[in-house]
Amino acid sequence: MSSAPSSFSCHALRSRDPQGHQGRRREGLLSLKVSVLGAGSWGTTVASLTSGRHHTTLWARDPAVATEVQHHHTNEGYLPGFTLHRKLCATADLEEAVGDAELLIVGVPSQGFRTVLETAKPFIRPWIPVVSLSKGLETGSLLRMTQVIKEVLPGRPAAALTGPNIAREIMAGQAAAAVIATEDLDVAAALQEVLQRGVFRIYTNHDVIGCELGGALKNVIAIATGMAQGLGVGDNTRATVITRGLAELSRLGVAMGGEAATFSGLTGMGDLVATCVSPNSRNRQVGEQLGKGRELADILAEMKMVAEGVKTAVTVQELAHRHGVAMPVCEAIHRVIIGESKAVDAYRGLQRQSAGHEAEPG
Repeated sequence: MSSAPSSFSCHALRSRDPQGHQGRRREGLLSLKVSVLGAGSWGTTVASLTSGRHHTTLWARDPAVATEVQHHHTNEGYLPGFTLHRKLCATADLEEAVGDAELLIVGVPSQGFRTVLETAKPFIRPWIPVVSLSKGLETGSLLRMTQVIKEVLPGRPAAALTGPNIAREIMAGQAAAAVIATEDLDVAAALQEVLQRGVFRIYTNHDVIGCELGGALKNVIAIATGMAQGLGVGDNTRATVITRGLAELSRLGVAMGGEAATFSGLTGMGDLVATCVSPNSRNRQVGEQLGKGRELADILAEMKMVAEGVKTAVTVQELAHRHGVAMPVCEAIHRVIIGESKAVDAYRGLQRQSAGHEAEPG
């Protein structure tokens, strides 16, 4: 295998890969071999979208899911009622999925992200870009997913695709927007061309820290607003929690190196609003059940998909303490998650706090 170039570029996508193979063209655009790891709702959706222009293989951990996608063009466990693109291929063999990939997209939950990459590493080409779909932080290390990519697969361009993206709505053909975040805007522009499809519009952003943190931290606020729904406290209260929650995640994000403007955009406010109000949001569903008095273990046992905010509620407290940022809403949710209080107690505590200037915590 020949050596890789120092950076990925639009030219590499549009004309010729670093090994000298002529690019394959279909429908006027370069056709790539795309591999998507993770057959949950969002991974399957992205794989189905890219299949329209690119040879795409979806890796499913469960062989039965891979067989269903490959032969029936459905994934009823995660996207019931939807038909996937007829050209989408699927496999449960990780080597088969990634061996020829020219673009790798990883949609497994954050806590399994590193393990899947390490397992796939021997089969992944050295030059290809790697895009994360996961909105979480790694427990213990507190790393963002692009940081995990850089640790496990050094030398490869790392990016994050994030934003207000409810998978079922996108599969239904409804308009949506996302952000491809990577420090190199040439790489971002190349990935933008590959990933956007129809009314699924993709913007670029260089602020990877802000974009990834917005996507991860908003899940905790979604649990909080779900709790408000379960408690029946009213729309005014939910609006207050969303707004104060946005202020909290923005403060922490800026303290960690993100840009303030990012948290007013698609990956901040946009993703937060969608996750807090959509009945399809897993984190909102967890919060709503907690608000109704149910135990967390029972709620999670019934869920097929991962609610990233449960783990992030713990991680965000470590980050807040590390960076000296007050986050009373997230702290209240953390106490509920670890069993120190109930949802009703958390809201009573938030209501008892004195209010100062709106720009201050609290």
